[in-house]
Amino acid sequence: MLMKMTGDNNITEVARRTRRRRTGAAAKKPTVADIARAAGVSTATVSRALNKPDAVSAKLRNKVARKVRELGYVPSGAARALASNRSFTIGTVIPTLNNAIFAASVDAFEETLSRHGYTLLVTVSNYDRPHEIEQVRRLLERGVDGLMLIGLDHPEEVWQMIERSACPAVAIWGHNDKPRVPCIGFDNAAAAEHAVDHLVELGHRRIGMVAGLSFGNDRARARRAGVERALAKHGLPVVPALFTEKAYSHDYGRDGLTELLSHGAPPTAIMCGNDVLAMGVMFEARDRGIAIPDDLSVVGFDNLPITSQLRPALTTIEVPSVPIGMASANAIVAYLTDGSPIQSKSFPAPFVMRATTQSVR
Repeated sequence: MLMKMTGDNNITEVARRTRRRRTGAAAKKPTVADIARAAGVSTATVSRALNKPDAVSAKLRNKVARKVRELGYVPSGAARALASNRSFTIGTVIPTLNNAIFAASVDAFEETLSRHGYTLLVTVSNYDRPHEIEQVRRLLERGVDGLMLIGLDHPEEVWQMIERSACPAVAIWGHNDKPRVPCIGFDNAAAAEHAVDHLVELGHRRIGMVAGLSFGNDRARARRAGVERALAKHGLPVVPALFTEKAYSHDYGRDGLTELLSHGAPPTAIMCGNDVLAMGVMFEARDRGIAIPDDLSVVGFDNLPITSQLRPALTTIEVPSVPIGMASANAIVAYLTDGSPIQSKSFPAPFVMRATTQSVR
């Protein structure tokens, strides 16, 4: 019994010491006033430097930031949100992390937001519409100050939640004259149409397409529509056997070429819905002994960095992913700062002529 009591007393003493350590740590936690004294400025100046960095000079901002690091100050996000009625967070739902182009847009979006004192919350839907609905709901429940969506094809419930919450939102990568929310992107159909114009100018008349999956993906649908529109404009038939949709991977690009070659006369040129599918087409053509561009011209869509290093280098369309990400972030921040309306904007998507296209033999 004595040993048990002694053990209990030891446990009690350990608990007391732990509480004292915690109490001491809490008492030493630096405050805004501590930062102000260390930097030789007012607490109001520290608050502006932390919450509205653009409102103070770079020299003063750096001085405050240095003292924040030296003292180990961590501002209370809850207190900041309560005082400003903002969470200083922006939410986004992207379809997949496998696409480097999405990553480039999101990276530019986050970097721009960060300069204005905002944090980005990233979620991934993997093209699962019920999952996307749940993600948007959770972001809104967390009190995000704004939303960024990829494309314009989203469940009706998503649009309704955004409208009911009055949360400022922007859709990127798309193009629409009457969007549900402002869109900052480019005309996917026009870009694909321009690429087919190029193939027709080279003499190609039997043109196929390995497109991305169109369900839930307005960009893939627009690119296919652009190809079909160009063929019709030039009086060329849309041959169903020369059009296929594939998921985003090199292997599916290989499958796409195999499928197109299995239906009678092969195409002399193939337009691809993205660069990854185009690379798969090129790899399969190489293994089959089909020379590119002598036997088959290939056009991609994205202008991924690796495409210029392929041999032959891939002719493609450049997606303005970084300008889109920066413009979207600036538009949301401007709205949150002074109420400036978010305006739709369309960037050019240049055609990048390289070595995988040539005149038909």
